[in-house]
Amino acid sequence: MPKRAKKNEEAVDGETGNGAEPAKKEKKGKEPEAPILYEDPPDKTTSKDGRAANMKITSWNVDGLRAWVKKNGLDWVRKEDPDVLCLQETKCAEKALPSEITDMPEYPHKYWAGSEDKEGYSGVAMLCKTEPLNVTYGIGKEEHDKEGRVITAEFPSFFLVTAYVPNASRGLVRLDYRKTWDVDFRAYLSGLDQRKPLVLCGDLNVAHQEIDLKNPKGNRKNAGFTPEEREGFTKLLEAGFTDSFRELYPEQAYAYTFWTYMMNSRAKNVGWRLDYFVLSSALLPGLCDSKIRNTAMGSDHCPITLYLAV
Repeated sequence: MPKRAKKNEEAVDGETGNGAEPAKKEKKGKEPEAPILYEDPPDKTTSKDGRAANMKITSWNVDGLRAWVKKNGLDWVRKEDPDVLCLQETKCAEKALPSEITDMPEYPHKYWAGSEDKEGYSGVAMLCKTEPLNVTYGIGKEEHDKEGRVITAEFPSFFLVTAYVPNASRGLVRLDYRKTWDVDFRAYLSGLDQRKPLVLCGDLNVAHQEIDLKNPKGNRKNAGFTPEEREGFTKLLEAGFTDSFRELYPEQAYAYTFWTYMMNSRAKNVGWRLDYFVLSSALLPGLCDSKIRNTAMGSDHCPITLYLAV
């Protein structure tokens, strides 16, 4: 298990932060602890039942698409070469998308969702090499869908849902809204799952267990690690879904996907695991690997990649 860090060493990501305070200065004469880093192991491309992965999906909260493109995020994408690329927190209206991404020949099928009310807020995207059978936006509830948080693509044997889950925000001012979202989103996913199995990916804005963030003790009342948000994720799993990373790496500590820009948190690996691939139970036999690409730079999140045999 991770060693406990000092209280308030970190802050969760998102729209308005979460109220964590800066860390206290180290006492003079005390050597700072060397950070424990996570090393992404070699990719596994064969499932437990012996099938080769034939679907590779990457998800990345880019914290502003235009800035991420300028930071050469697309160079990394081309090297990773997923079949589908899902992006969150694009913060970019469709009319303002950079040509570097709209003109990408590798992904001829591109789908965008943005906030209706606030330009430069929220937003998700899905870029596909193969055209989906059908693509829908939102979850069918106006109070949620106006923020541009969900795209669902139907493929022959599964649905792919990418989501940017609402942050409970600094002071937990949106916690009640988040609780409503969790119930409604779970109902939406369960409805899809009755039709065919699904992959959910994206920034789910919750560290589920203490192992999923560096400083659990100091963040119990902060957005992303409240009992209510954690319980919401637990209920999602109880509805027949599986956190693919924990399925494969149940005891792996220090594996994070988000680090605040403050206090040199990424170099210290003071982070949170907020980005997930969640699978319907019917897809688990084809799960090959669930990767955290923590060396990829360009955002306060790193990308994650799923290998699946479908």
